[in-house]
Order: sequence, then C-alpha cells, then structure tokens
Amino acid sequence: MERTKVASDQGDLFILDSPLHGEVRGERSIMAFPFFALTKTAQMKPIEYHAENVSIEVHPSKTGVATIYDKEIVLYIASLMIAKIREGEPVGQDFTFTAHDFFRVTGTSQSKRSYDRLSEALSRLQGTQIRTNIEAGGEGEEGFFSWLPEAKLSYNRGRAGERRLKAVRVRLCDWLYRAIKMDQRILAYHHDYFSLGPIERRVYELARSHCEGEDAYEVDIDVLRRQVGSSDTAPRFKHALKGIAEMDELPEFHVSLLDEVVQPAPGMPKTRGRREVRTKVVITPRLRKSRGATLALTTQLMPAV
Repeated sequence: MERTKVASDQGDLFILDSPLHGEVRGERSIMAFPFFALTKTAQMKPIEYHAENVSIEVHPSKTGVATIYDKEIVLYIASLMIAKIREGEPVGQDFTFTAHDFFRVTGTSQSKRSYDRLSEALSRLQGTQIRTNIEAGGEGEEGFFSWLPEAKLSYNRGRAGERRLKAVRVRLCDWLYRAIKMDQRILAYHHDYFSLGPIERRVYELARSHCEGEDAYEVDIDVLRRQVGSSDTAPRFKHALKGIAEMDELPEFHVSLLDEVVQPAPGMPKTRGRREVRTKVVITPRLRKSRGATLALTTQLMPAV
C-alpha cells in the first residue's frame, strides 16, 4: 500500500496511512458482540452482555458510550492495519490519516458538521471504557481499556486565518491490535453497510460473523436482541426485524421470522386462551454470480502473515 507524504503550510511533514485501498474489513469479535450503543444521541447507560462464557461491560465517557456510528472510525483504522499487513509492511498501533479519505470510504459529506462529528466520535472512542473476558492474541485483560488510547486532530491556519484539518492521529488499543495481527479472524464488509440503520448494521454484522458458505444462522429472537444490543422492548424489536425482513434490502443476506407455537410439556395440562408463541429468526446468505457461476458468499479470512 502506497503511503503518502503531505506537507503543511508551516512545513510539517505527515506520513499518512491513507488513502485506504480495497475493502473495509473488521475483526470478528467486534462484529459478533454488542460493544457499541445503537443511537446517535448520548447514551449514558452502560452496556452489559453476559452469555455463552462471554462477558462484556462498556462504560460511558462524559459524552456517552461510543456509538455504532463512531464504530466507523474503528473499522476504518482496522482496515488500514489489515491492508498494511496484506502488503507485507511493518505495522504498529499508531495511524495517521486524512478526514477526507475517511469520509470517502464511509460515504460521508465533507461538511463542517461532519468534521465536528468526527471530533466528537474520537472523543467518545477515547473516553469509553471496555472490559471483556474475550481473549485476543492468546492474552486476556482484567482491567478496562478504550478503543483509542490516543486520538487527536492536527490543524494549521490558512492564509485567511481559518483553521484547516491536516490529519487525524490515533493509537489503536492493545486488545484489538492483537486480535487483528495475531488471531486474524478478519471479515469483509459490504460497501452498503454505511447506509444502514443501527439495528440493520448489527444484524448484518451478526450474519457475517455466523454464516459460513451457504449455512443459515437460526437464532431465537430474544437471543438475537441481546446480541444486537438493542434496548427496545421485545415487541418493538420484533417489529423492527419484520420491517427489515419485508424490505429485504440487507446486503448479502435475507432475514425471515418464523413463529412457532410452544407446546406444553408432556404430562402438563393444556391451557385455554392465549398461546405462547416463540419467534425464530433465520438469516440466509444470498447467492451471487461471479464469472457466470453462482457462488455462495464465503468468509474472507486473512492468510497467515
């Protein structure tokens, strides 16, 4: 991957890790589990997830928990790191990139508000505290960590005295750095991911992390709600999933809901009135055509370095 040198008006020289070439890629653990708030507004309530021997706690900064939209920055940085590894370049935890390239990759308009949101997102990513028993690179961590231990925007002044952003400098946390470099459980994102809503993003990520080849992912709707990290009530979450299933616009996957009447256990009397219904969610890979042949979507694992 070509690295670009950029000189500022004051003569400072930045060696940029951007632009990003190729697909956006992410690490499987942050796809499969709820580490981010599903909101654009400040969420001060911590996130807790405990299931299947996995424990996650996410505590807010003074401006709230890092959101699913802030996660775009984490995915962009991870993609820069993965691209360098694939090119055989040495890779550390520090990255320098332009906001322009980040906006290009995520399809964000380059408005003043977008730059303000970028600054706010970096602050939340740096301030949010995470604790998990998920090991990365064969190591576990007992304490809390933040996604970006260091994050700052570097500016210079234009001829008219206006402040102009030169570059974004960040340091990726040890946990995710080890997961990407050593575990190499890497999956590609569809380019339409960035146009999805919060619940759609999480359903897509869960589909990518659980569906391999032509295999479907079948899960109880209450389990899926916890995996998504939704704070909606069960009926509201089911309504949202029905909308996703009916629109059928989720990239790479179909979503369907199956309602099953729960039968009483043997020996238990049948009751009159309202029947208990259990909903199963089935996520199935779409088939795509490549070079005239129909191929199932496959997990894109990074080759050993």
